[in-house]
Amino acid sequence: MLPSFRAQAATSPWSLITHEPTFMSGSPGAMFLLTNGRVLVQDQGANNGGGAQWWLYSPDAKGGYQDGTWSPTGSLPSGYAPEYFASGVLPDGRVVIEGGEFNGTGTFVATHDGALYDPATGVWTPIAPPLGGSGCWSTIGDAPSVVLASGTFFMGSSGTDSSTCAALLDASSLTWTTTGAGKGDPYPEEGFTLLPNGDVLDVNAGVASGAPGGVRTTEIYDPQVGTWSSAGDTPSALDSSGEVGPAALMPDGVVFAEGATSATALYDTATGTWSAGPTMPSVGGQQLTAADACSAVLPNGDVLFDASPDMQVGTHWFVFNGSTISPVPDDVALSSSNERSNFCNALDLPNGQVLVNERSGATPMEVFTPSGAPDPSWAPTVSSTPSTVVAGRSYSIQGTQFGGLDEGASFGDDYNPQSNYPLVRVTNRVSGRVTYARTSGSTGLSVAPGTPGSTTFVLPTSAPDGPSTLQVVVNGIASTPSAVTVTGGAAAPHPARIVTLTCVRGHSLRRVRGRHPRCPTGWRAR
Repeated sequence: MLPSFRAQAATSPWSLITHEPTFMSGSPGAMFLLTNGRVLVQDQGANNGGGAQWWLYSPDAKGGYQDGTWSPTGSLPSGYAPEYFASGVLPDGRVVIEGGEFNGTGTFVATHDGALYDPATGVWTPIAPPLGGSGCWSTIGDAPSVVLASGTFFMGSSGTDSSTCAALLDASSLTWTTTGAGKGDPYPEEGFTLLPNGDVLDVNAGVASGAPGGVRTTEIYDPQVGTWSSAGDTPSALDSSGEVGPAALMPDGVVFAEGATSATALYDTATGTWSAGPTMPSVGGQQLTAADACSAVLPNGDVLFDASPDMQVGTHWFVFNGSTISPVPDDVALSSSNERSNFCNALDLPNGQVLVNERSGATPMEVFTPSGAPDPSWAPTVSSTPSTVVAGRSYSIQGTQFGGLDEGASFGDDYNPQSNYPLVRVTNRVSGRVTYARTSGSTGLSVAPGTPGSTTFVLPTSAPDGPSTLQVVVNGIASTPSAVTVTGGAAAPHPARIVTLTCVRGHSLRRVRGRHPRCPTGWRAR
C-alpha cells in the first residue's frame, strides 16, 4: 500500500522574498550562487521559453536573502536566450552555460550555443561548442553537466536521442577535449552526480529508440581514464517516458535517486551497491513522482524535494532524512493546484536557507528555512587565514572540506545549480554587517571528507573596518569563526551611544539607560 500524505497544519518554513522581481519580462529561471554571495538569476522572457537578460540578487546587510536587493547585469550574446541547459560555476568564479532545449521560444531547437559569465565584469562571452559544432555537437540541448573535483567542466551532448558524445572544457583556453568512451546509454534527459571518490554517477533515462521506460541501468564515469562503466541496476525502474528525477549525494555518502516513477533508490558510494528507497508519496489518491523535479540537500543532511503527478499540477513538498519521506507544508508562493514538479528551481544559500522559484508564469520567489543543525564534522575547517585583511587586496586561505560533502541543490538534467565551492563571509563585530568576499582559484572541490583545499579571496571596499570574524561557507555550512581585523574599507561603525537619564518623583531618583531613554509615567527628567 502506498503512503498517503495530506498537507500539515504547521508553521510554514516558507517566506516570500520582500522585493519580488516583478520587473522581469517573464518568470525567474535558472539561479546560480556566485562566489561573492550574490545570486545570478535568469529572466525567462515574455513567453517563458528562455531569455537573454540576467539579474543579480544581493543579500541584505545581515547576510540574509529574504530582504535582498536586485540589480541588472549583462545580457547573453545576441541570438542566445536558452531554457534548460548545461551549466556550472567554475573554480575561478565564472559561470558557464551550454546549449538549450529552447532558445527564446517554446519551439524545440537544441541549440549548441554557449556563454561564460564573469562576475567581475558582468559580461557574457560566447563559447564555441565542441568540434566547432560539427557532428554530434551540432546540437547540445538540455545536456547533463557537472563540475568535476578537479574543477573541470564535464558535459554530455543531449541534442539527439542517440547522442553519446561528451567533452571537457579547458576554462583557460575555452577549448574542448573529447571524453566519455564506453557510454552505454545516450545522455538525453539524464543527470550527473559527483561522488566522493571523484567519479560521476549517471542514472539512465532510457530515451533511446525501443526503450521508452523501465530502464534500471546506471553508469559511472571515471575522470582519471575518461571512460564509463556499469554502476549496477536500481532495484526498480526510475525512468518513465524518458524522464528521471534528481540524484542527490547526501553528507553520509549515500545518493538519493528520485524516480519519475513511484520508486526511489539509494546508492551507497562506500560499497558501490544499490538498494530500494521509500516509495514516493501519494496525495488525494494521486501518485506523485519527481520527474524533472528540483531538490536541495539541506545543512541538516535531509533532502528537500518537490513532487507532482507525472509533471502535472498538484505539487507538494517533502524531505527525505536518509530512511523516510515526510511532508513539509506546501510553499506559499503559489497554490499546489498551479504548480508542477518540473517548474521548480532551487538553490542552496550560504545562510543555510534554500531559494526557490517556480517557472510557471508567476514571479514570486521564496526562501525555505530548514530546521535542525548540521553535524559539526560536515563543516569546512580553516587552518590558515590572515589576521588582518585590507579591503581590495587578495589573500589566500587554506583548510579542509572546501568542496563540502555534497553538491547542494540538484535538478537532474536541464540545469545544474551546484554550490560545492567555498565562500568567504566576514561579519563586523560591532554592527553585525555581513560582507561576502569574492573567491577564486579554489582547490579541493572534492566532496570527500577531509579533502585539503584553498581559495583566494578579495574583500570589497564596502566592507566596514574594524574587528570582525571570518568564516568559510559551503552549502550553507560555516566553519568556526576566525578573528580578523578589516582595514581599508568603509568607515568603522560606531557603537550606538547609550545615554543615562536621571528621573525624579518626589524624593525618589531612578536612572534609565538607552539610546533614547524616557522617564516612566509619573516621573520627570531631572
